[in-house]
Amino acid sequence: MNEIRDLIVGIDFGKEYSQICYYDRKADEPRSISMKVGASQFEAPTCLCRRVEQGDYCVGLEAEYFAREKGGIMIDKLYEVCEGEAPVQVEGEDKAPWELLACFLKGMLKFLGVMEIVKNTKCLIITAPSLSRVQVENLQKACRSLGFPEEKYMLLDYGESFYYYALTQKRETWNRSVAWYAFTPESVSFRKLSQNGSTRPILVRLEPAVTTKLSDEPGLRDMEYSKFIQETLGTELYSSIQITGEGFDQQWAEQSVKLLCHQKRKVFYGNNLFAKGACAAGKEKLENKNLKGYRYLSESLVLTDVGMDMRVMGSPTYYSFIEAGNNWYECKSYCELILDDTQELVFVVSTMGEQEKKRVAMSLPGLPKRPNKTTRLSVELVYLSPKDCQIIVKDLGFGDMFPGSGKVWKESVQW
Repeated sequence: MNEIRDLIVGIDFGKEYSQICYYDRKADEPRSISMKVGASQFEAPTCLCRRVEQGDYCVGLEAEYFAREKGGIMIDKLYEVCEGEAPVQVEGEDKAPWELLACFLKGMLKFLGVMEIVKNTKCLIITAPSLSRVQVENLQKACRSLGFPEEKYMLLDYGESFYYYALTQKRETWNRSVAWYAFTPESVSFRKLSQNGSTRPILVRLEPAVTTKLSDEPGLRDMEYSKFIQETLGTELYSSIQITGEGFDQQWAEQSVKLLCHQKRKVFYGNNLFAKGACAAGKEKLENKNLKGYRYLSESLVLTDVGMDMRVMGSPTYYSFIEAGNNWYECKSYCELILDDTQELVFVVSTMGEQEKKRVAMSLPGLPKRPNKTTRLSVELVYLSPKDCQIIVKDLGFGDMFPGSGKVWKESVQW
């Protein structure tokens, strides 16, 4: 490994297998880390094992070995565990999902072989197939418990990882649409990454998946996939085609491969795309910034600007709480303000792509009556999903003269 400080690390936290890579600045590309010395085995089973004698945890292949040969306590289906909040009992002790996830991430990071990993990491980027509210909370708690402050980690779903992977390759592989076929042993799904070049910034969208089942019989499987290729690609021009997942093999895909390579399309197959895409996202966001003129329209994207008209240092101004174009789990804001001739808060809301702004009022029932400009409030906005925003307001009072009442107002809104 070439890097020992300012590391940009990508982890693919997958349902069955996980991977880790780092950005190799000399080669100017993400590098996958093997899970086995001297071998090109980049996938680690997404599982954790409690080693009873040692009193610690191990991950992946080592976890399977200790559970099988040494009587270790296996915690499998870790991804599913982290989709919920229910604790898991390990050696008679309840462990929260985020605690187990922290142990798993710590075990994966050890493969880098770097001392003081938090200190020497510029950014840890974790990608997962999808990101629900509970998953995000578990990932955030796990990162914090390992010592990573908010500015040192990012979360992405597979769709956004695919975007960063595709658009950080050579331009000829993405100057038109990019096709993505994701295989499982039983099926294949298709998604198209397309661009709208008439907008500024250029909007990039990953279209919803179309899925079909595939036969186990090789000849029939090839025929069914060939038909699916014709239905999904049609006559449109594609710069490249990316294939991921277990279930694709050139041994059976004779006719399919010919169709994929038609019109000299570039076809790539591999299972390290998401870890590398996460790594590429960190490099792009923190250092390169080559994609400033592009905006990925993620399903996780918040599409509204939220702010408030107020006076700052005596001058009227617009104060921004939330900026459109960020993922919902990155959208949170906090400020303190003093009320001036009002008993309510009025938020200014505008939707991406629309000129009109609207004002949304939040009443504060039971607000203590005080002289004007002697009520100080804290206002916190937190997104719980791409559309659901929670507002939390607390009465802080005004020094010793008007102590805070302790009142709290909460409101969930869809702007």
